[in-house]
Amino acid sequence: MKPEKINRRKFIKTAAISAISAGFSDKLVAADQLFDLKTQKIPHRPLGNTGTSIPILQLGTAQGMDQEYDKIMHQCFREGVYYLDTALSYGWGRSHKAIANFLSQIRDRRKIWITSKSSAWTTKGFVGDINTCLKDLKTNYLDLYLKHSVSDEDDINKALAKTGEKLKRSGKTRFFGFSTHGGDIPKILQKAVKTGGIDAILFRYNFRSYGEKALNLAIDDCYKAGIGLIAMKTYGGVSSSNKNVVKFKSQKFTLGQAKLKSVWADERITSICSEMDSIRVARENIAAAKSEQNLSATEFHQLIQLAAKTAADACLGCSQICESAINHQTQIADCLRFLMYHEDYGNREKAKELYQTIPGNKRLLTPTMINIAESSCPQGIKIGEKLQLAKSLLNPLPSVT
Repeated sequence: MKPEKINRRKFIKTAAISAISAGFSDKLVAADQLFDLKTQKIPHRPLGNTGTSIPILQLGTAQGMDQEYDKIMHQCFREGVYYLDTALSYGWGRSHKAIANFLSQIRDRRKIWITSKSSAWTTKGFVGDINTCLKDLKTNYLDLYLKHSVSDEDDINKALAKTGEKLKRSGKTRFFGFSTHGGDIPKILQKAVKTGGIDAILFRYNFRSYGEKALNLAIDDCYKAGIGLIAMKTYGGVSSSNKNVVKFKSQKFTLGQAKLKSVWADERITSICSEMDSIRVARENIAAAKSEQNLSATEFHQLIQLAAKTAADACLGCSQICESAINHQTQIADCLRFLMYHEDYGNREKAKELYQTIPGNKRLLTPTMINIAESSCPQGIKIGEKLQLAKSLLNPLPSVT
């Protein structure tokens, strides 16, 4: 008997059903034992109304990349993952350098998709940054240029859209949009629909997001408006060493693959941006992308159970709630996100570098403010403990003289 296939709408319907108990070994299965990587092709989906289709899996390059010859980029390219996601801030320019060298090795710019981003908050800075991107990447155009890490809906406005249009007309980028890690993501997405001029959005979306009514309505509106939607943070921010992690049982997929499959089950999502920090992870993710098998209802239920069991351990980035409650005295969402990079993703150097960009007075809270922030958190996260852990792990030790 074949396992029941399930898509996004059916998953939302079944999410209310009690989660099953699952206790078994989540031993990793070699990707090439599951699927034939060489004969299968990476599926493509349309990127909104751009008239372009892209692979459903892309390589995020925020992790450390080999500056001379990056084996992961070459492995992904050979398997059909030719979409590279980068940013000026990634590795303080090291990501751009690694991609520039990769382009010189491929010798055909048209075979590679490059997305880059700028965190500049002024039009002048934003326009200047794309010139820096092109210079560092040694190319004369980007495929997609994004305003990086938008957390306030007011930052999506006609002026930004107009700037994007000018950059497209100049030939410096084919398409334009923004990324968002936190804040009120549903409102930010809705503002993009209302404003217009946005080709694509890179946003946080994973197995925890299913059933969020406001987010699903916003995604629907973006999809209907022809805005391409790219998911990131698809692993959901829980370390495998977490005591609350529910063991995942499947004959077809590893837990990591199942998390990707749960996002691809949503037909509104064009692609997933995934940081693949080893050949093993790259092969595993590519195998999942190439597989024509879907998650069964049982496998989806296990993800529901995982989300419920680890809710208090995973920050959803809804900074408009906790940070507003404390009058924005501390960058809680950023601190917890960088802690997630360190603890759950293993990107320790990246986490430390990013943590240093947060002003020192925006990293901790007084006991009174901790109580207020924790009382406001819909996930019940122990924010005070998380901030202290971030300080101990991500703050460099003072030099000894």
